[in-house]
Amino acid sequence: MGLRAAQYAAASVVLGLPAFMLYAGGVFGGQPPRWTRPVLGAGAAALTLLALAALTLQTGLMAGTPDQALNPEALGFVVGATALGAAYAVRAGAALLLVLTVLVLPPGRGLWCVALGLGLIVAANFAWTGHGAATEGAGRWLHLTADILHAVAALIWLGAVFAFLVLATRRIEGDAASQTALASALSGFARVGTLCVAVLLVTGLINSAFLVSFARALTLGETPYGRLLALKLVAFAAMLGLAALHRFRSTPALERGEGGLSGLRLSLGAELALGLLILALVGAMGMLAPPVSL
Repeated sequence: MGLRAAQYAAASVVLGLPAFMLYAGGVFGGQPPRWTRPVLGAGAAALTLLALAALTLQTGLMAGTPDQALNPEALGFVVGATALGAAYAVRAGAALLLVLTVLVLPPGRGLWCVALGLGLIVAANFAWTGHGAATEGAGRWLHLTADILHAVAALIWLGAVFAFLVLATRRIEGDAASQTALASALSGFARVGTLCVAVLLVTGLINSAFLVSFARALTLGETPYGRLLALKLVAFAAMLGLAALHRFRSTPALERGEGGLSGLRLSLGAELALGLLILALVGAMGMLAPPVSL
């Protein structure tokens, strides 16, 4: 559970940060913040190691003995003969390729575009190791597509929150240009954030139809999966409330030069914490049987 959640967190940097730089990077006047490239590289390196750790752990579980986790023959079998092992290998490979890309390309549109493409592969890859890939029948591709879009929207949103928090926690008090750039980035995220929320709501309903069923929607508390889902929905609603606070209060205040940085930092930190809680819940839910299968 913790390993899966940690991979989601790293993926939010791998996908969310380059997406942020593509739709909001213009506010920095062609000079991206110096921290973006090393943070992207660190996120990709962490995801590489976490995906490899998940692969070795899965190999040990399948082999029945932990000492087989690093056995080349056992690893080769898991990667070549199982969909889960292949997915872990693709995830680690995409993350490693991003590490190399960060080392070769300078910060700029080229790097962000390549990173975004690799991040999308990682996001889609998560769906292939989740409940969406296990659905059979006529709704298989609808469920899998919804799962992929759900992951993409969630990681882009959380990556943006992380980027905003880093920008807001840097020493920008009294720096009018930096505060204006932050306000412009927050304002520019309004449309992207609204799209992410819309995608999350629609795909969440589709996923719930397959995993919970509308007949069981009112009895979520009867199963462990349902209780975690209910907690996830509460955390999501709280994130929506904080996002609305940023959009309609904090951003206008910054644009008018009225301050409010301390409150913005606090609310962004709370939103990021809630997002990480949701990732932990998703990691736990992925290991439980959904209500519709009981």
